[in-house]
Amino acid sequence: MYMDHSATSQVDKQVFKAMEPYFVHKFGNASTLYSLGRDARKAMENARAQVASLIGAKTEEIIFTSGGTESDNIAIKGTAYRLKDKGNHIITSAIEHPAVEETCKYLEKKGFEVTYLPVYKEGIVRVSDLEDAITDKTILITIMHANNEIGTIQPISEIGKIARENKIYFHTDAVQTIGKIPLNVEELNVDMLSISAHKVYGPKGIGALYVRKGVRLEPIIHGGGHERGIRPGTENVSGIVGLGKACELAQNNLTENAKYITNLRDKLINGVLDSVEQSYLNGHRTERLPNNVNFRFTGIEGESLVLHLDSKGIAASTGSACSSKKLEPSHVLTALGLEQVDAHGSLRLTLGKGNTEEDIDHAIESIKEVVETLRKLSPLWCAIPGAERKE
Repeated sequence: MYMDHSATSQVDKQVFKAMEPYFVHKFGNASTLYSLGRDARKAMENARAQVASLIGAKTEEIIFTSGGTESDNIAIKGTAYRLKDKGNHIITSAIEHPAVEETCKYLEKKGFEVTYLPVYKEGIVRVSDLEDAITDKTILITIMHANNEIGTIQPISEIGKIARENKIYFHTDAVQTIGKIPLNVEELNVDMLSISAHKVYGPKGIGALYVRKGVRLEPIIHGGGHERGIRPGTENVSGIVGLGKACELAQNNLTENAKYITNLRDKLINGVLDSVEQSYLNGHRTERLPNNVNFRFTGIEGESLVLHLDSKGIAASTGSACSSKKLEPSHVLTALGLEQVDAHGSLRLTLGKGNTEEDIDHAIESIKEVVETLRKLSPLWCAIPGAERKE
């Protein structure tokens, strides 16, 4: 029972079928002139159009990359290096994915100044804080569309409007929102937007960066001039075809899938909060992704909870897969104001189109059983007044 779709998703059978010929029979290099290469180029440009259609962009504004992390790095470093003579100030949020957070920290070592906006209890940036943070040296705002751990959706359109009024480049990491909620780059007022295929039933190792026409970036790697010189290197044609097909399927089924998964999400939230004592939802109750649920349980350690659920056939996580081996508590949860002990006791379940009502029923019952079992062994829980009634 897979409930970790924010970590990755299974490749859709239609996506795999579309990719398969480009591994064996249509294996040409898209930069060559003969027919095998031209066929590869045609397939690649078709995929570019499919990606652009999903987000309301122009085909020529899509740059293929190896995934969300590379897209974030190109957008942030490419802007910083291009505009360093104009200013050195970057604004981001306190709950960004490591691909953004660590890139900003790296740039701080290179002389750039970074403001990390707070997100408060519900995990949402306040536009007033953003306005207060802007200076005459601000060259970039980078704030994720929706958080990968707690699922909260940021006011990107409002932020983009402010950025545009102040003539500041605006980038958003939309890896978690692509294919899950409606997304249009014009309505969001973004200059750059990061995409990853494997979060939307496509293959791993392929992604894209939307770069608004007229936005100029400094390349962070150098080579043969592929992808308008922004991302050189022989194109991963099979992966690109898979990304394009995944975007096409997402666009065709977005409304239906979002409604179905939102109903599952709400049933899971209500079921757990109603049946498990001292259980809490992290993040905003409604301004969150249709598939994201993030709980915390008093007196419970998250990793133990994940392992016990695994023994019951449920794949879940404590937070970002990119940070799962770190011992410190999630920076996202501590940014909400949680104490370290509470941040360590969190559980993320992210649903997909293959999940069912029966899955949700089983998850609710399993979480209840596992929490009760672990609390009997937890010195933290036993120290809470009245907790002995659970013994």
